[in-house]
Amino acid sequence: MKEIIGVRFKRPGKIYFFDPKHYKLKKGQHVIVETAMGQEFAEVIIENKLLPEEKIENDLKPIIRVAGYKDYKHHEENKKQEKEAFRICEEQIKKHKLAMNLTDVEYKFDNSKVLFYFTADGRIDFRELVKDLAAIFKTRIELRQIGVRDEVKRIGGNGMCGRQLCCTTFLPNFETVSIKMAKEQNISLNPSKISGNCGRLMCCLKYEEEAYLDKLKHLPKVGAIVKSKEDGEGIVDSVEVLKEKIRVKFKDKEGFYYKKLEVKDLKIIKDVEDKDDIEGVDKEELKELRKLEKLEEEDKKNQAQDM
Repeated sequence: MKEIIGVRFKRPGKIYFFDPKHYKLKKGQHVIVETAMGQEFAEVIIENKLLPEEKIENDLKPIIRVAGYKDYKHHEENKKQEKEAFRICEEQIKKHKLAMNLTDVEYKFDNSKVLFYFTADGRIDFRELVKDLAAIFKTRIELRQIGVRDEVKRIGGNGMCGRQLCCTTFLPNFETVSIKMAKEQNISLNPSKISGNCGRLMCCLKYEEEAYLDKLKHLPKVGAIVKSKEDGEGIVDSVEVLKEKIRVKFKDKEGFYYKKLEVKDLKIIKDVEDKDDIEGVDKEELKELRKLEKLEEEDKKNQAQDM
């Protein structure tokens, strides 16, 4: 077991473990820590606690000190400089006529580097821009291209559920989301209903995916032939995955009728193959959905590191 504290460098952001040394820290306090990119001003999110060594991926670096008055003042000065750096960088982007949108600026605590975050369609040759910025700020300059998910994460907002966006509150990393997830969860495949503020597939489609996949393993698919003791053979019309209830279409002398039964009361006679295609979706909507998936893949390639 090792004693750790968990810190975060920005909101929202990933939590990193450090060795608290002899300090007893409270949530909300600030500390100065050493990272691969230099010294950082960080907020304590997890107070001193013991953690099994197998849960700690890397060697723990000790914190340098608890933040004092001078550290807070320096951090505030950096925040002011970031606003001015944002204005200057925008002017330089216009000067170089680059098709890029500046979204954020970040000063490292020890002023060893200034990071500029931007969005753009495709690759941008910003070498001349970096030279000019380095001459102005007299320090190392780094430009990072981020996706629209990262941009919305920094801006914030509320989702269609009415709550704050997951990415701005608790979601540390973006995971790949697909149309298939929405299909498996019986969610409407209308692009406007399964897209988030960023214009990409909603991250929350991923949350229950594992539970749905586990249940789908022993549930018949739509179109499968099933049999009940009371009604005989019928065809699966729809499936309520979480409730494990099946709507079955039966035939009698008078015609067809529907009945909702629990999966335990049915025997699967012949299931159907799982199809990747999406049936019953408007061609234009399907085109938009495929576009969302393609953008999802491109964003993953360009996704900026959190730290």
